[in-house]
Amino acid sequence: MIQPPSPTYAQRLVGAALGTGPRRRLDGPLGHAIKGFAVLTALFTVYAATMSTWDVLARTIVFLSMMLTLLFLLVGATPAARTDRPSIPDFILSGLSLACLVFFSIEMQAIAERITLFDPLTPAYWIFGYGILLLSLEAARRTVGMGLTGIVLIFMAYNLWGHNFEGPLRHGYISFAHFLDITVFTTDGIFGAPVQVTATYAFLFVLFGTLLEKAGGGQFFFGLAAALTGKYNGGPAKVAVMSSGLFGMLSGSPTADVVTTGSVTIPVMQKLGYSPRLAGAIEVAASTGGSILPPVMGAAVFIMAEFTGISYLEIVFAALISAILYYVSVFLQVDLRSRRMGAGNLNPDELPKARQVLRDGWPFIVPLVVLTGSLVMHFSPTYVALYGTIALLGTWIFRWKSFSLKALYEGVAQTTISMVAVTGACAAAGMVIGGITMTGLAGKVSELLVLIAGSNDLLTLVIAAAMTILLGMGMPTPAAYALAAALVAPTLVGDYGYSLLQAHMFLLYFAVLSAMTPPVAVAAYAAAAIADANPISIAGMACKLAVAAFVLPFTFMYAPGILLQGSIPAIAFDALRVLVVVLAIAIASEGYWRGPLGAPTRLALAIGALLMISPNLIALAVGAVLVAFGLWTLRSSRAPLTELRKDL
Repeated sequence: MIQPPSPTYAQRLVGAALGTGPRRRLDGPLGHAIKGFAVLTALFTVYAATMSTWDVLARTIVFLSMMLTLLFLLVGATPAARTDRPSIPDFILSGLSLACLVFFSIEMQAIAERITLFDPLTPAYWIFGYGILLLSLEAARRTVGMGLTGIVLIFMAYNLWGHNFEGPLRHGYISFAHFLDITVFTTDGIFGAPVQVTATYAFLFVLFGTLLEKAGGGQFFFGLAAALTGKYNGGPAKVAVMSSGLFGMLSGSPTADVVTTGSVTIPVMQKLGYSPRLAGAIEVAASTGGSILPPVMGAAVFIMAEFTGISYLEIVFAALISAILYYVSVFLQVDLRSRRMGAGNLNPDELPKARQVLRDGWPFIVPLVVLTGSLVMHFSPTYVALYGTIALLGTWIFRWKSFSLKALYEGVAQTTISMVAVTGACAAAGMVIGGITMTGLAGKVSELLVLIAGSNDLLTLVIAAAMTILLGMGMPTPAAYALAAALVAPTLVGDYGYSLLQAHMFLLYFAVLSAMTPPVAVAAYAAAAIADANPISIAGMACKLAVAAFVLPFTFMYAPGILLQGSIPAIAFDALRVLVVVLAIAIASEGYWRGPLGAPTRLALAIGALLMISPNLIALAVGAVLVAFGLWTLRSSRAPLTELRKDL
């Protein structure tokens, strides 16, 4: 076998600068110490979020300091860093983070009482303030690479020296003391909404999802999905879609969803004729939808609630119809793809019985009922997650054969460890948002978008969608949404008249979809490890299977009834036409019904569907005629099943 050439010094240097550090799984005494500290961090976070009366800034600083202490031990400095043990610089940075933890814990009350920009910063505040700022930058570089970190550095430079610019980007003078005070000692910088949300209900919901998996909830939802859909054509793929939706509905994490359900569904799909790429793509497309599927949804939705002031319950109900349509489109494309392939079905004799699955696993429905009930009773997201977790623990203990203190301990530690990278990214996003606020850049970006697009709101929406997806290619979904919301949402609301819910749901969806968009698609990398396939090809195929999802956000703007805005007849009409749009796009994308479809049929369905989104009655009528023509031609598509190429 020909060995690939070793990377040159320049390639190694570029990789070290742009790449992210590897995640470590440490064993031995150090591993036990890290797990213990992770559990301590989780306990502090739960207490601070639910029972503490501490100032929000003070407890958020303590939370970030604890997470940074773990981060430098768990994430390497460069792609070439060792994964079996931290280096000496890692220990030093972790120790400095611990020192920040001690200092800010001691100064907690003083920080809460001082007056920003009026009380001067003491030398100790200068040292530890810039210390945690630099530690946060290094944490972002390790976890998300130079993409987000570079953006942060650009904004920092703009904040400090933008007063020297000429033209519309010029802003007033900001001193180093002013910059540090706002960025570190207020909730308008590092410790803004992204980290605050991470330190409260986002952490609690991730804890809920992690413990659900430890308790066996993933197996229950997989068994239920297999019992309901496994006997039909393309059974294993439909089981993947349904089980990923059921589990993702509660976990809110695409990656956790892929790892939990995909470890079972992907090998089964491959065994029955699906290529590794297609098997992985089906799982990724289904799992990504979990971040927009109520009642939990993903971490970004909690930041949306914080940004907009819209209640979490209202967001959950507004997202319900579109989330269902997302899975309708993916389910239909998977069905058509399976029919075209003539893929093998699951053995009916080996499928679980729904009655048996429900009899054995019905306690797992209790946490879902508690979550939904808490939402309906208007509890805050923090307490919704808390009550759901308490119900889950009761369920788990009730199923005493599967419960153990060790599994509980491991689940709590795993929650903290899994939140380390997200926390680092959210801290960096907070710095950018703080810089936008200090300089008034959002207004300048708004002027620029209006200058480019003029009165063409569709062009503005396309630019906003592209910007959000590009941001999401270099950072986690919550950070991508936070930046897009800070930069673009004011334009959509102030200049084009969309409601807060419409504008932020639009950006939220594209931030979620960016998680499976190449080249950075974390869920695809998780699926690639299971399917043994190229993650980029998996991500590309997943985007094709979920193509209708990239159109759905535009319907929020032109068919607001889908977000439950408007009268009941308007909601029903918008939901019906968007359903037709989703189905037509799915069929056109697959190019198959009872047999392969010709180009005229696919074009009629695709163009007609896009026209049906328009609020213009003439465009809507033309679109409806085109879709009707396309659907009428499906009657003649009676070609026999054909085999897809294996590379599909």
